[in-house]
Amino acid sequence: MKLPFDSILPEEISNYNGNLILTTRKEYPPECKKPILDEDVFDQHFTVIRGLMIQKLNLEYDEKDLVIGIDPGQQIGLSIFYFGKEIESSFYSSIDELVLHLIGILGNLRADRKIIKIGNGNMNIAKKIEKLLNLRFCSSFDLEYVDESKTSLKIKNFNQRGKRDMLSAKFISQREGYRYSVLPLSLTG
Repeated sequence: MKLPFDSILPEEISNYNGNLILTTRKEYPPECKKPILDEDVFDQHFTVIRGLMIQKLNLEYDEKDLVIGIDPGQQIGLSIFYFGKEIESSFYSSIDELVLHLIGILGNLRADRKIIKIGNGNMNIAKKIEKLLNLRFCSSFDLEYVDESKTSLKIKNFNQRGKRDMLSAKFISQREGYRYSVLPLSLTG
């Protein structure tokens, strides 16, 4: 995850000056006042781990939302903001892989609102993403289709490693569209 860290012994945890402690359940100090994450979080995707770290640090952000920007196309750009901070920028070539990943993110991170913003450039792919999310994710979320015009920057070497798609997804996540709630099919039938 490319995060700086200090390696300390279990008996040094109580006096440690850092902001967050990652440890095993066996070495978990009972009287520690610092936020602690145990080894179970490492079974999660790195995006969920970053989000859990933000939760534990209890940083004072104005936004307590999970905002997901999606640039639909042959390569699907993805940008995820949690509590106002970008925690993932990636791209996918498969709608199924994207939806499976999104379900893991939506299901494991708490937020006041979970908002998915999809660009309107390729509505066939956008509608497939919405339909699969609604079928497979058993909770509600807010959905917005946003105007994605002028989100694709001209990048040298065309679309090197999906950079343009990821940047477009980031711009899409920051735009406003008509928002409506998507209720799981288990509630709506």
